[in-house]
Amino acid sequence: MSRIPEAFADGPAFVPYLAAGDPSYEASVEYVEALERGGADLVELGLPFSEPIAEGPTIQEAVVRALEGGMTPTRFFEFVEDLDVSVPLVCMTYYNLIYQFGRRETGEPGPEPFVRRAAEVGIDGFVVPDLPAEEAGPLRAACDEHDCDLVFIVAPTTRGERLERIMEQVSGYVYVQARLGVTGARADVSDQTAESLSRLSRWDVPKAVGFGISSGENARDVVAAGADGVIVGSALVDIVAEGVEEDADATTVAERLEATARELKEGALAGENVTGPERT
Repeated sequence: MSRIPEAFADGPAFVPYLAAGDPSYEASVEYVEALERGGADLVELGLPFSEPIAEGPTIQEAVVRALEGGMTPTRFFEFVEDLDVSVPLVCMTYYNLIYQFGRRETGEPGPEPFVRRAAEVGIDGFVVPDLPAEEAGPLRAACDEHDCDLVFIVAPTTRGERLERIMEQVSGYVYVQARLGVTGARADVSDQTAESLSRLSRWDVPKAVGFGISSGENARDVVAAGADGVIVGSALVDIVAEGVEEDADATTVAERLEATARELKEGALAGENVTGPERT
């Protein structure tokens, strides 16, 4: 049974992202565990892919570091097993890796072998940015078979039949893209966020906003706009990258990640208490 509902059960969820294996397997394990200590309610783990089309430069560079460090789907599953965390885990990756894993395991391409193995090691759900809802049937079926959730990204421009189809398939939470473009930390919250949340309000599934959240204040504003959670990636990956540039030890970087996670979680909680005109 997926544990993702637990992440949203007690107020706004803080959902950090890191690329698994960035910059090394051992350091990355320490970093994910630091995020839980800092208040993460759920962690998105990026399984690196060589063509991450939804990602900006920050996460693209993290993907390169992880790939150069030897991260593969098989190592990813070992990585998840080695984590000492209790929060739900979501795998964020691209469909080719999921699909081709089946070919290597059984001789036939398809998502079921990947999903089965992921569920065995403790993955609760998937975000697959390059998989259209119209083609998600096989992955949706595999997730249903192995009690995993399938999270879809809804952009500010997603409307009409496409939005209806996504919301028919989504489970766990919907990833609300705060702004057009690729991932990357920003100084402000897009004014598209409140409109997107309003458009999704008739569906009874948690709405977590990502793309551009970089501070506790950002997290507060997003929750005040009506989000059930905040997703933060680039601002955390920047800390990892700075550690690489400084040749800092993993413990130092982990402490920075934990402190930033705590600030973001506190900001999300503060947003829940906003009332009046600021509350959408």
